[in-house]
Amino acid sequence: MSGTTSPTGNDAIATDGLARAALRIHPDDDVAVALTDLPAGREVAVDRQTFTLVDNVRAKHKFALVDFAPGDTVTMYGVVVGKATQPIVAGGALTTDNLAHATGGDKAMPGTKDWTPPETSRFQATTFEGFHRPDGSVGTANVWLVIPLVFCENRNIEVLRQCVSDALGDDPYRDYKRMARQMLDGTDNPASDGDEAPSDVPRRFPNVDGVRFLNHTLGCGGTDDDAQALCQLLAGYVCHPNVAGATVLSLGCQKAQIRMLKSAIAERDPHALKTVDYFDQQSSPSEEALIRGALRSIFDGLAAADRITRQPAPLSKLILGVECGGSDGFSGISANPLVGAVVDRLVALGGSGILAEFPELCGVEHELIARCTETAIAERFSQLIESYQRHAEAVGADFAMNPSPGNIRDGLITDAMKSAGAAKKGGDSPVVDVLDYTEPQRRLGLSLLCTPGNDVESTTALAGSGANLILFTTGLGTPTGNPVAPVLKIASNSELANRMRDIIDFDAGPIVRGERAIGELADDLLMLCLETASGRYRSCAQRLSQHDFIPWKRGVSL
Repeated sequence: MSGTTSPTGNDAIATDGLARAALRIHPDDDVAVALTDLPAGREVAVDRQTFTLVDNVRAKHKFALVDFAPGDTVTMYGVVVGKATQPIVAGGALTTDNLAHATGGDKAMPGTKDWTPPETSRFQATTFEGFHRPDGSVGTANVWLVIPLVFCENRNIEVLRQCVSDALGDDPYRDYKRMARQMLDGTDNPASDGDEAPSDVPRRFPNVDGVRFLNHTLGCGGTDDDAQALCQLLAGYVCHPNVAGATVLSLGCQKAQIRMLKSAIAERDPHALKTVDYFDQQSSPSEEALIRGALRSIFDGLAAADRITRQPAPLSKLILGVECGGSDGFSGISANPLVGAVVDRLVALGGSGILAEFPELCGVEHELIARCTETAIAERFSQLIESYQRHAEAVGADFAMNPSPGNIRDGLITDAMKSAGAAKKGGDSPVVDVLDYTEPQRRLGLSLLCTPGNDVESTTALAGSGANLILFTTGLGTPTGNPVAPVLKIASNSELANRMRDIIDFDAGPIVRGERAIGELADDLLMLCLETASGRYRSCAQRLSQHDFIPWKRGVSL
């Protein structure tokens, strides 16, 4: 990165460079990012050069540092992020009218990217308090899982959810229900809305974080591959280190059969260490008998899970899944590289990270290939991402269609531009493995996971592959959470962090303002991760019971 920053290393963004009105992120870039709203005619200094803006450039958007002719490639983050479709003069704003998606980069060779681990002496003797499982994994939470094998059982899952919540007295929506009653009675006070998160009450089982009830739209009516993928995903949840055990409901005639789920679980849990109870409605004498049996399974499971207590665990047992959603033009210079710096620290300390969202790695494939430790790993990454792209093209889609209207409005106007910033969440550490959708994490270090860019589908997949804590960056705000893995939200800018403080856990805005360096904030965020993994801090998503779960129906989801 230019000026006071370095082209490699997420710790490298220094404070004085970001205090300017605009920033050139990498020394090879021919565009700059506006850090505040800049009017046409204003003179802006970028790396000791002065540019006169010919257009209004809103904060988070980009302007040209050189003249572009139609067909010229545009570089940001040191990689090609687009191609000019119209003449753009230096000082002119980049828009969807004058820039189209394009990627570049030379063919990379695995193992050619050097990595210097960050300084981690502060954390060398650090542990977290986790739930140790018989298979050697460690959970950052302790939940009992209730899942349907087919959408036909969603209604029974909801019946169980309401019954268990009422019995335990821990309805997560009790405050909202009270609000609705008061509103109907005319006693509601709108001035208090949003001032407080839902209140906590003592739990019947103090060592259990709750019961998680999933529902979905799959299990039948699709292909055999759909049914197998669902069973593999559910097996990943059942065998997750944050899950004590599970109650499974089946209708009986669906494609996703109990035997398929049992087989998928056995692959991950060959010694049958995890408690799983199965209930088949078509084999049950009545719905009442089905519900009675499932309730007994849940309450017996809670009693057993409550006997497990948190114990110290090394950081090698922590697996960070990283995700971004509702990204803005600051995500790639604040929240994403901040999370990448945390991943690098954890990897240096013996832990692991998982970077997903393959459509949002478009344009930086060569950089990730150079970080792969083995040729076979690089080849698998190339095969998976090329197969994904071919599948999209077969139905008239393309990775270039990934940016949402909100992304574009906030400065991410091509997929390559979005991807170059999104990939920063993976830090700079070597890539030790590449996983296809639903495959479990196998090696310590950074892995790549094939998922769509869809926020919830990807977050669902991260937990399914074993992430026991998820860092989720956002520039626009999103309420996404996960049923089994705590999700920490990191805001790319302080305006968002203040406006949506009920869903944001950490503010990366000081990086944009030039008040804090990424390395400094990364230490703070890693400490928050350890507090969350130890149960001493409950994330906003946990407090708000944001338990989003959407399996990826293996088709085109960007």
